[in-house]
Amino acid sequence: MTDRSSKTQKPAPVSERVKIRRRPARGSYDLDLVRSIFDDALLCHVAFIDGGDPVVLPTLHVRIGDELLIHGARQNRMMNKVAAGAPVCIEATVIDSVVLGRSVLQNSVNYRSAVVMGEGRAVEAPDEVLPRMHALIDKWAPGRLPFLRPLNDAELRSVLLVSVPITEVSAKVRTGDASDADADRSRPVWAGQLPLRVVAGSPVPDDYVPADMPVPDHLEGWGEDRAGV
Repeated sequence: MTDRSSKTQKPAPVSERVKIRRRPARGSYDLDLVRSIFDDALLCHVAFIDGGDPVVLPTLHVRIGDELLIHGARQNRMMNKVAAGAPVCIEATVIDSVVLGRSVLQNSVNYRSAVVMGEGRAVEAPDEVLPRMHALIDKWAPGRLPFLRPLNDAELRSVLLVSVPITEVSAKVRTGDASDADADRSRPVWAGQLPLRVVAGSPVPDDYVPADMPVPDHLEGWGEDRAGV
């Protein structure tokens, strides 16, 4: 089987900044694809300029509609830069499989990656902050919110929540097997794919959980809906 590329290539890039130049057949500017990648990715990376130097930092995120949300302490330099409207680039990648070929250069990975470029805005109104903070919890631990103590006013004031619009975007996807040369396919070497997915281990209670308290259902089943990731 030959290497297959993403077939979702309907829209054109909204700017030269997000145009896919290397392997453009794998590129896409489809918003539904970009949304799904950020939904499936557990972590994103935020790139910005600080004092003339390029900086990339990992953080948690959640997508609500066509806005990408990140959060941190109000003293966080990255959050303050992005909240002030500094240009930002946010990237997320999901690795779907290790691709094993019959020559050194034909070993790779199948992946789905997305990039959002633009400017952020601080989300300040309490009636906007609270549902977005809840959405962050729902992304990481679905079903947990009803068991948690609500955020108080001091906690809400300590958090800086930033929204970046999902408008200037691109995605890149690799699927399929290795692109082995015909002459290599007769070599007695196993080739194919090693699928990867996120798997949770057994929950480990902290020192303050009573010994007779069972693991809640929302943790026992964590990741079951991510089996295809």
